[in-house]
Amino acid sequence: MSSDFGFNGTRQVPPPVNEPVKAYGPGSPEKASLKARLESMAGERIEVPLIIGGRDVTTGDVAQAVMPHDHGHVLADWHRASREHVLQAIDAAAEARREWARWPWEERAAVFLKAAELLATTWRDTLNASTMLGQSKTVFQAEIDAACELIDFWRFNPHYAQELYAEQPLSSAAMWNQVDYRPLEGFVFALTPFNFASIAGNLPTSPALMGNTVVWKPASAAIPSGFYLMKLLEAAGLPPGVINFVPGRGADVAKVVLTHPDLAGVHFTGSTAVFNSMWETIGQNMSRYRSYPRIVGETGGKDFIVAHPSADPQAFAVAVIRGGYEYQGQKCSAASRIYVPRSLWSDVRDRIVGMIQDIRMGDVQDFRNFMGAVIDKKAFDGISAYLDDAKKNATILAGGGTDAKKGYFIEPTLVQTEDPGYRLLCEEIFGPVVTAYVYDDARWEDTLKLVDQTSPYALTGAVFSNDRQGLRQAAAALRGAAGNFYLNDKPTAAVVGQQPFGGARGSGTNDKAGSKMNLMRWVSARTVKETFNPPRDYRYPFMAER
Repeated sequence: MSSDFGFNGTRQVPPPVNEPVKAYGPGSPEKASLKARLESMAGERIEVPLIIGGRDVTTGDVAQAVMPHDHGHVLADWHRASREHVLQAIDAAAEARREWARWPWEERAAVFLKAAELLATTWRDTLNASTMLGQSKTVFQAEIDAACELIDFWRFNPHYAQELYAEQPLSSAAMWNQVDYRPLEGFVFALTPFNFASIAGNLPTSPALMGNTVVWKPASAAIPSGFYLMKLLEAAGLPPGVINFVPGRGADVAKVVLTHPDLAGVHFTGSTAVFNSMWETIGQNMSRYRSYPRIVGETGGKDFIVAHPSADPQAFAVAVIRGGYEYQGQKCSAASRIYVPRSLWSDVRDRIVGMIQDIRMGDVQDFRNFMGAVIDKKAFDGISAYLDDAKKNATILAGGGTDAKKGYFIEPTLVQTEDPGYRLLCEEIFGPVVTAYVYDDARWEDTLKLVDQTSPYALTGAVFSNDRQGLRQAAAALRGAAGNFYLNDKPTAAVVGQQPFGGARGSGTNDKAGSKMNLMRWVSARTVKETFNPPRDYRYPFMAER
């Protein structure tokens, strides 16, 4: 890995611009190209190895990746890592760090800038198709995730790194003060979720951009897209061992990684329970580590939309449909509880129900479908149990049906409850279920307090109001209730460079993925003071007389 290009000059990364979202409309070239890749990929059954130190490793402990909307269709046979393989990945990361950490940051950035360009062009269909087939995303949901958002991460992160490295302290004629933004000592463990290919791409690469090396465990329900992401990074010139791809059982991999002395950091997106367990394990093993591990996590959500009595009923209803049911509600930012004034309820309810009845659900290769299937049987069973509870203890206004014969399909569902503490208003479901609570118009401010106190999470939320005072009141009352807060818009679809994403309370450490704030977590600053004319007498002037 040669790293000396002999540059003199302050290099600047290309100014980042958000990747345009392709429409995939009838007769468009992008639709024809993607349809062809979907057909070819659906006809393949690939073998997915571990990738450790740049080498493909097969273990013989094999599992299958299937289409959620056609769970009898196997897309891939993938190998699980054992303890020995995880240790090999840690060793490979340590070996790669010796040179990767010494690369000029611009050369590291060039790898990810090239990856962004490859994804924007020749790799776009492959990542979109693997995400659609393996994670049951519609073409639009795949496009904004696996293509555009990840391209944005890989273009904006180098820009933010450049800004961070440029932040230097004051100096004087007698001294030169500098800050050296070193990578962390050890390796970073990236644990990524099934629901966003962009997060699977960002969590290992943002620490790597800053000079760290990574052990990456992708979600077991998103192996094909994770594998293609790894192959894309290799095609972009990522050196062997900088990121090590280690699929496996989460508990088995974490047991090795979280107790290893060289653990330098954790970059996580997933459930609050898993993150809490990881943090507890790290806390119990503090005496083992060479340094305090950096712990960065984005976890659960119970995201809300609140309507003020002045709200536009149609805009609110569309926000519920798009915010609650796109990608089957399997977003940590998805709307799952709504609060509607009694004066608007009948109008809003009828609009939402009418749109739900119009929604098509099925195989995502049929572009007419608005929804696909939930990710697996465990998710299907969990969501179904919530629906069973709603049938007994609340009112289902639309949807509520389930069918797992061919795919894990759950209808978009609207529930109404009279109990503000009902579990469907409090607990994360991670499915296409939205629960409504109707409040008296005169209790607007009390309702805002209710929204703030109902859930332990604080990820996203939205308020709809055509009264500016209503927006001001909500923004103040709900200041701690959401890390991403939306006025007259749905609480999903944050864009890199525009809405840095992350929440607090039970929703994570709020380190804002796709921002300079996140990159700061992956460096350890060293202050360097160089004095040009050091003193040669220990005595100070005040010592000259009594």
